[in-house]
Amino acid sequence: MPEWIKKYVRFTEALNYRVGRFAMYLLFVLMGVMLWSSFSRTALTPAIWTDETGQFLLLGYFMLGGAYSLQLDSAVRMDLFYSRWSDRTKAFVDVITILALVFYLGVLLYGAVESTAYAIEYGERRRGLWRPYMWPVKTVMCIGITLMILQSTAIFFKDLAKLWGKEL
Repeated sequence: MPEWIKKYVRFTEALNYRVGRFAMYLLFVLMGVMLWSSFSRTALTPAIWTDETGQFLLLGYFMLGGAYSLQLDSAVRMDLFYSRWSDRTKAFVDVITILALVFYLGVLLYGAVESTAYAIEYGERRRGLWRPYMWPVKTVMCIGITLMILQSTAIFFKDLAKLWGKEL
């Protein structure tokens, strides 16, 4: 494999590792928001921002942790035949399926960028009492999809190397 591919894979995996570890800590922030929501509903005046903030934090956790999940190979897969195959057969099937994943993520990113641009241009806000702006959460969504595309291409290169009998 060319040196630039090796550097790309190392950089992508290091970046997604750090972002994924950061995303894991968003669960603690989410727990704090939900605890405050529960406390404020029983003891104080209910806070109007907690439900939507919790939803936005969960989206950030999910989207930013997606590439890390791919990196750790902890994504759900149909294991009926896959577990019985050799490493080369798994790599061959993964090379084919990762192309479909990258195409899907590319279409998803296109839609996300369009939606984010709309939210920024028109100051889109969520309906409800609090009415938060939507562009921050849509930007996080774009970043998460981009990281998943980067990680998917890194997995593609690793599987190609495995097919050629090399390791990255």
